[in-house]
Amino acid sequence: MIPAVTGPVRQTPDIDERQFAPRLLAWFETEGRKGLPWQQNPSAYRVWVSEVMLQQTQVAAVVPYFNRFMQRFPTLQALAQAPLDEVLHQWTGLGYYARARNLQACAKVLMDCYGGEFPDQLDEVVALPGIGRSTAGAILSLSRGERHPILDGNAKRVLARVFGIAGDPGTAAVLAELWRRAEQCTPSARVAAYTQAIMDLGATVCRRSRPACGACPMGAGCVAARDGKQQELPGKRRKGVRAARESVLVIAETGDHASRAILLERRPNAGIWGGLWSPPQFDDEPAARAWCERELHHPQAALPALPPIDHAFTHFDLRLHPLRMRCAASMRVEEGQMRLWYRLSSPPQVGLPQPIRALFERLRSELRVT
Repeated sequence: MIPAVTGPVRQTPDIDERQFAPRLLAWFETEGRKGLPWQQNPSAYRVWVSEVMLQQTQVAAVVPYFNRFMQRFPTLQALAQAPLDEVLHQWTGLGYYARARNLQACAKVLMDCYGGEFPDQLDEVVALPGIGRSTAGAILSLSRGERHPILDGNAKRVLARVFGIAGDPGTAAVLAELWRRAEQCTPSARVAAYTQAIMDLGATVCRRSRPACGACPMGAGCVAARDGKQQELPGKRRKGVRAARESVLVIAETGDHASRAILLERRPNAGIWGGLWSPPQFDDEPAARAWCERELHHPQAALPALPPIDHAFTHFDLRLHPLRMRCAASMRVEEGQMRLWYRLSSPPQVGLPQPIRALFERLRSELRVT
């Protein structure tokens, strides 16, 4: 049996590191993106927010969120001092909400320890909450022109294909080889342009599927294009069996047509949807009904019933079964730090998981037609 390859398999490219940056920068002059909102006044704060938003999210989706976020939190100080609920509210729909919590935690550290400025040393930036080596390099290179390599998903794909770096990019050996190439290819001059260029090339030309090899500045020098290995490079991560979970979501309603409100609870910071607001969630229907009897005092089932809600996370699929309950007008559940009544007609500005926000839009539509 031939053993599986876990380390980097190096193939001989027809281009070396000295040619890489000049070709990439020449391409960037005519083809690179230069009108993105975070490229205007590229302060460390604006670059940082954009880099965090762009993690696992496409540029087109990020642009409106970035503009709204900057309007609400124009400075690092404004972000640090804002209530977390407002930060999460501005993030609702982007997903991966730990990014938003880390963003504010980092802003507070910067205010408390660095006078509201990013430190000069790369290792100090990497030590901040929610910032890894690649993000730190992007912040310092794009905002200050300092020479630091980056290795986001786009850069990994470009370097793996051009230099024929095979193997699982999640393993230490392959990742070390990718960082070595990134370090060798990063020029000493025009670092900000180079950093934006390699991200642009990966996003617009060297795409994950259907790469536009004919428009690539690396041309026939790329190992993947030369050998027809665009779909093999970079190597695929090993995936386990995808898990599936089911839960019951209690939709406790009160109020008349104009004042309809849903009971929400703040989720723990640890776990899925950490720090966001959501209807109470239970492992099964008996547990949900027992909670309703205890907390809502003999509620009645509300009609019409709601269909299941399916949502995909990175490592598992979740199906939520809404249990819709109508609370008596005399019933009172006190609001506080962990509970609130979410009035559909005039909702508070709090962070909601995307499927819960979609559910509330459906309930609003129901009110409009009744």
